[in-house]
Amino acid sequence: MIPSINPPGDRTLGLLSYLYGPGKREEHLDPHLVASFDGMAPDPGRDPNATLKALQQLLDQPVQALPEHARPAKHVWHTSVRTAPGDRPLSDEEWAEVAHRIVAATGIDPGEGQPGCRWAAVRHADDHIHIVATLVCEDGTRPDDFRSGKRAQAEARLIEKELGLHQVAPGDGTAAQRPTSAERHKADRQGRERTAREELRETVRRTVAGATSDEEFFDRLAAAGLLVKKRVAPSGDLLGYKVALPDDRNKDGEPVYYPGARLAPDLSLPRIRERWSMDQPEPPPPAGPMAPAAARRRAAAALSDAVLVVHSGEDAVAAAHITAAGEILDALAKTSAAHTRYQLREAAWAFERATRSHIRSARGHDQALRQAARELVYGGPALGRGEDGATTAMAIDMLFFLVTAAAHWHARKGHAQQAEAAHRAAEHLRVAYQVAAEQPLAVLHRRGRNLARSLLERQAAAVRAAMPELADQVLAEPGWPSLAATLADAEVAGHTSADLLADVAGRRELSTAESISNVLVWRVRRMANLPADLYPEYVAGAGAKRESAAPRTAEALGMSTANGPLRRR
Repeated sequence: MIPSINPPGDRTLGLLSYLYGPGKREEHLDPHLVASFDGMAPDPGRDPNATLKALQQLLDQPVQALPEHARPAKHVWHTSVRTAPGDRPLSDEEWAEVAHRIVAATGIDPGEGQPGCRWAAVRHADDHIHIVATLVCEDGTRPDDFRSGKRAQAEARLIEKELGLHQVAPGDGTAAQRPTSAERHKADRQGRERTAREELRETVRRTVAGATSDEEFFDRLAAAGLLVKKRVAPSGDLLGYKVALPDDRNKDGEPVYYPGARLAPDLSLPRIRERWSMDQPEPPPPAGPMAPAAARRRAAAALSDAVLVVHSGEDAVAAAHITAAGEILDALAKTSAAHTRYQLREAAWAFERATRSHIRSARGHDQALRQAARELVYGGPALGRGEDGATTAMAIDMLFFLVTAAAHWHARKGHAQQAEAAHRAAEHLRVAYQVAAEQPLAVLHRRGRNLARSLLERQAAAVRAAMPELADQVLAEPGWPSLAATLADAEVAGHTSADLLADVAGRRELSTAESISNVLVWRVRRMANLPADLYPEYVAGAGAKRESAAPRTAEALGMSTANGPLRRR
């Protein structure tokens, strides 16, 4: 249940006209009162003799009783209270109880003999009500509505439990400002998936990822197509910025600008500068056919190291790594191929809430992750196939583990909203991984099924020696042939399977993995520096027989080395 308190207004009648009207798109159905300050307010929705003017005059009476100079300029208090999608519809009687509790909790009408304001609760949809009040009490005083938003949220958490509704995680004041109802209606009219505020927040976050200076940041904003205004002090120092979408205009046809701090607390210019204050700027990595794949490999390595920090590092250092992981996710979403782009974008959108808490980041320790994000951006868009596609799966695999570690870290700290956001991001990453990994794992699986029995037995023995407690599970998984093929390739590259497995298994926990064998595939291929996509011809066309440049073991190819040079059996 979400109470959303709007800034005070000055026209009671105008607000009532909207609430009792048809809505912007005829979405208001059967507008009527469910509760009021005295239970006897006229209801223009159900009583044919009642009028909006009569209800407005009743609510405004304490305001009008004051001398004109003593009346507050903004005297209309307004909040909506909305249930979560999937919650059962509440009855009018239940909504009435909700309204009474919200106005009492916020100080609008505290009850128990204390002076209160006049108010009315209007319902015009199944899932929410609006409460309108005038900010002068019956005795002419002002209500004690200080921090009414936090008080309303706290009461909503209690109501959810009592009514058996979806329980929203309590906030801590670090969330980005939610779009107003007017912004949401405007987005609906314009056919936007998200409001202008949300689109700008997403674009600015992607722009920040891997940036290392003011100049680079503002150049990227312009390249992203945003309108930018800088706030400059008389001394010439840059103090801040605001951005607008070119096609988002007000009624006068002027662009609607949002300061960075109004998009999210960590997008103000001073907070953005904290990200690169400890950086040692490096030039963009060279572009080329392998640039996206190489950037993804390096990102996976940086993410792997970061998991340990989040698990066991100091809080401020862990917080810095979680924030920088958000930059990698933003950069990966920006450069991903079409078939993974949606899920990665949704993961980044969810995880941005997990990057902010009251634990301030210790900057400088996150430089490897920020450099990885920079390389992803400058590496350019990745193809959805071949080495690009396979290394994308490799990076998503490690990112999933880091995001999951962040969820557990936030949960230990009592950061409920951040933990929930990280879990949502992890679910999107799980889907993105399945899409990205399907083809390269299928190729490896086919190779593993064709390995010689003696080679399979040797790799199984290596698994039992390196990880005896998990060996039975690994060998029974559908992904075992893919791991066996990977270990065979590692041997050709000069590694010992048991030693390599012990190394990669000892670096991270594996018991929570959905498929341990598949996780080990990407870790082994990365640590042994093996190609991630071995047989592109199998992806391009099933049954292709031409030779590949990828390493193959002698036994896998059905060859013998018993008497000198390789020859076919």
